[in-house]
Amino acid sequence: MTKFWKTGEPYVLFTGASLAVILVMTLTLIGVVFFNGLGFFWPRDLVRFELKDGSVLLGQVMAKDRNPVNGAHRLQLKVSNRDLYGQDFRWIDQQDIVARSVPADAVLLERREHGNFVGFVAGLSAEGMNAGSDKDLPRAVEKALAQVKEKLAAEEGLRSRMNSLNERAERLRLKVLRLEYKGREQQAGEIAELTGEREKLLAEFNTQNDQLGARHADTARNTVQMKDAAGAVKEIPLVDIVRFQFPNSMSVIGKAAAYVGKVRELLLDDPRESNTEGGLFPAIFGTVMMVLLMSVFSLPFGVVAAIYLREYAHDGFMTRMVRIAVNNLAGVPSIVYGVFGLGFFVYGVGGGIDRLFFPERLPTPTFGTGGILWSSLTLALLTVPVVIVATEESLASIPRGIREGSLALGATRFQTLTKILLPMATPGIMTGLILAMARAAGEVAPLMVVGVVKLAPSLPFDGNFPFFHMDRKFMHLGFHIYDVGFQSPNVEAAKPMVYITTLLLLAIVIVACSTAITLRNRMRKKYTTASF
Repeated sequence: MTKFWKTGEPYVLFTGASLAVILVMTLTLIGVVFFNGLGFFWPRDLVRFELKDGSVLLGQVMAKDRNPVNGAHRLQLKVSNRDLYGQDFRWIDQQDIVARSVPADAVLLERREHGNFVGFVAGLSAEGMNAGSDKDLPRAVEKALAQVKEKLAAEEGLRSRMNSLNERAERLRLKVLRLEYKGREQQAGEIAELTGEREKLLAEFNTQNDQLGARHADTARNTVQMKDAAGAVKEIPLVDIVRFQFPNSMSVIGKAAAYVGKVRELLLDDPRESNTEGGLFPAIFGTVMMVLLMSVFSLPFGVVAAIYLREYAHDGFMTRMVRIAVNNLAGVPSIVYGVFGLGFFVYGVGGGIDRLFFPERLPTPTFGTGGILWSSLTLALLTVPVVIVATEESLASIPRGIREGSLALGATRFQTLTKILLPMATPGIMTGLILAMARAAGEVAPLMVVGVVKLAPSLPFDGNFPFFHMDRKFMHLGFHIYDVGFQSPNVEAAKPMVYITTLLLLAIVIVACSTAITLRNRMRKKYTTASF
């Protein structure tokens, strides 16, 4: 027995078992997120239930479990029709079900507001549309929806022109503010000219806004009459309908096409219904942009600090204290960095920039409020200790003989550093960057203080000069999970979006880290070091 322990085999088994447990836990986490996230988009059948009390329900079966009160098996139905029932979900005991069926003409309407509507088509009121018989109603509704979508696309063109006019008018307003700040009397002529130009733009904007309102009101007169399972009729404007589906009569290919359409909407469209429906493009864009900016700020500062500590600083008391401080910074709670970012970056640096460059806009802040620039800098400060430690350890792993050999051949310390040491340390530096990116992508607490918002009207990057607006607030996938999962009044309806957002955040971290790992491996092959 003593020999068995001395061989070290138990320790090998223990470490192997620990690795296996970690892998199982990680794969289970990813599997749960994938199953609950990806499965949500598949169009489920609409099932009609007749209950013992005479009521009739129509909905999608979302879950099965036991009733905690009587122990009976029960089903969770997504009955939708929130504006009629006041709720999206309902539990029914299986013992109360008298009959169930899957009607082929059951319709699922995905709406811009009030959630989905499930029921049957009862009528259509659309300009130039005559359904004829009830059998032709679904086809007529699809044609009317296609016409309405064409009109909405034309409205988008008008709305885009209005945004351009609004942007130009805003730039003129800021110019007038600056001139008034310099002296209203001295700049009176130019102010009057700019004011007149702005009033023309605003007049054109108002004219187009009236045209848009009239067009939309005309389009909104087209409606479809829907009937729920109990016979209650609801009139729904066609402009509020995003999708019109018959899930019970769809083929597998049709359902796959609908699934792909939902994924496309998730990746490329804006959110709606208080972020519980629609797309996540602004949050994806904001997350990726913030991580990239954080890397730009964090990497150079971390590498330069590590080079000084390892290659130039005297290994005395102060250097040891600085190393201890850097290591301790990695353990500071992230919300502390958020409070520091608010006080130093937002109110200190941002407020100073406003007073120096934009005094005419005060007290309205430009940079003296939360934004993607301050969020990136705050996270760069949070992750820079990781880069410093990884870079310093990487430099320390390079054999001393390589330095001495380089210096003996006549190279300067700077040449030795840039031509030999830094290339050899690059894989370690990339390891630090990977760890920093992974941590920054998942941080939420500091962002809630320095710039992230529930819904951002504009992206930090657009086609308006100066194109990259670092003062703008932004959306983030991590904050989106918190907001939808814990702040939404309709928790059951928001649950799938929580899993999907988590899945996207994991995907972004995995893609970013995989790219950095690939670069690191290539550099490791080129500048091989055996010990890091």
